[in-house]
Order: sequence, then C-alpha cells, then structure tokens
Amino acid sequence: MFHNYQLKPMLLEEVNEPFNDKNFLYEIKFDGIRALIYVSKNSFKILSRNGTNLTNKYPELKKIQKLVGNHEIIFDGEIIATEGALPSFSLLQKRNRVKRVSSDIMNDIPVYFIVFDILYDNVDLTNLSLDKRKKILGQYPDNSVFIKSRIYSDGLSLFKMVKKIGLEGIVAKKRKSIYLFGKRTSDWVKVKNIHVDNFIVHGYLEKTNTYSLLLGEYKNNKLKYVGKVSVNKRHEVMRKIKKSKKVNNSFVNFLEDAIYVEPTISVRVRYLEKHKSGALRHATLDE
Repeated sequence: MFHNYQLKPMLLEEVNEPFNDKNFLYEIKFDGIRALIYVSKNSFKILSRNGTNLTNKYPELKKIQKLVGNHEIIFDGEIIATEGALPSFSLLQKRNRVKRVSSDIMNDIPVYFIVFDILYDNVDLTNLSLDKRKKILGQYPDNSVFIKSRIYSDGLSLFKMVKKIGLEGIVAKKRKSIYLFGKRTSDWVKVKNIHVDNFIVHGYLEKTNTYSLLLGEYKNNKLKYVGKVSVNKRHEVMRKIKKSKKVNNSFVNFLEDAIYVEPTISVRVRYLEKHKSGALRHATLDE
C-alpha cells in the first residue's frame, strides 16, 4: 500500500447547517490543497487529491521525514499558506504559480501541512475507526511544517467561531468511521461558511448553455469588477438584463469584450471568500 500512488483521499458530503452529535468529532475546514503524503526515512512524496505529484512544489515539507523514524507512513491532510493568522488560498495560488521554488519564495510564502488522518503506519490502518487512527496520529509530534488538526466536540460552537473569524467552514466526521479511498459518504460532511451579498450586473458573456454575468461594486464612486457568476440562459434575471440599455464598459479594472448594460440591476451572490483585490472566490447566484 505504501507504494500505491493511485490512492485517492476520502471525500466529504456537504450539509447546510452545523450540528452537534456525540458520535461525531469536529475540525476546522482549512482552505488549501488536499494531499496525501507518503513519507519514510528515505522517501518522500506528495500527491494531490487528483494524483498530481506536488513533491517539488513544497520542498520545506520534507522536514516531516524527521518525525517518522523507521516507519513508512501515509498522512492525509491539507497544505495551506497563511496571511496573518488565517489561511489564504489566493496566497497559496500565488506560490503555486512560481516555476522554480527558491529559498526566497519559501521565506515569503511558507506552507504548512495540516494533518488530520493517518492511513498507513507500516500496516494498513484504514479499517480502524477514526478514533483509533487519531490516537495513532497523536504519537507524531508537530514541528514547524507539520501541524495536527485540532479536534472539537461542539460543532455549533466551532462553526460560530469559524464564522466570526472568517474561515472556510467546519468538517464533521463519525468517530467510528473507517477510511474509504475516493468515496464520498455521510460519515464525513462539511459545512461551509458562505458569504452572501448583493452585486451590480454591468454586463454578460454568452456561453454555450449559460451566461456569465459580470459583477461589480462601487468603491470611491468607481465601479470595480469583482468576478463572474454563471446563470442558465432561461433564468428570470436574464430577461431584465437583456432589456437594460447597452452602454460602454465602466469597469475601472476589467477590459474584456462583453455585452455591457447600465449598472442598475443587482443580484444576490453566494461566495466563499473575497480576496484583497476584491475578487470573489467560488461565486454562485443565490437562488
């Protein structure tokens, strides 16, 4: 199993509301890149959830080798970068776009591995309960790049804290769940901390089956582009938008060719994060 690089991480179903259940444990959902790390004294490999080899992207994570002694281990977790005290996916993306990972890049944008499961420790552990796997994981100390995910027993309180701080969400996992590679079951669920706001529609792009609405918001009396959101071609909002007067582009930070309309119609949008630039991440129309 330790040399099987085709393994895919166990996935999470999504639920709308946080909950409390003594049969579950709760963790913070970190906004990063899911990865399996295969590590021993003499070998080290990082694979993304899709099987992409990321080993050379994050050379500093090789410090994990110092923790495992003579063991062969597969860890499951999330690679993150932070801005201030909070995870920043946009900063991680910036790091990932760099072709050659220099010491300067590692100093400017360090990464960390938030580990929440152990799947192999000289033997296959996936048929053990999550509680037992967590106990085994607890034998490995944190270091400067390897940080064990903290466990909480109160999902409602944890979600309240996550919402206040502005983190991505929480994860709830059955304490007795076994690990199922590549499977998505109700044993593991996520609750996202979704933001909802109104944004102005200033134009649209036509796709095969959908339209992409160009969204904006006023900053200092200037209309700033914040992103696109897809809508079905038969969506009611498109009838209103198409009746709007066609105008020139008024965005101060967007030059793409599109059909521009008077910025008088607003739509309610759900999104996961607003970057420092103002761009929305994972934006969808709030139906």
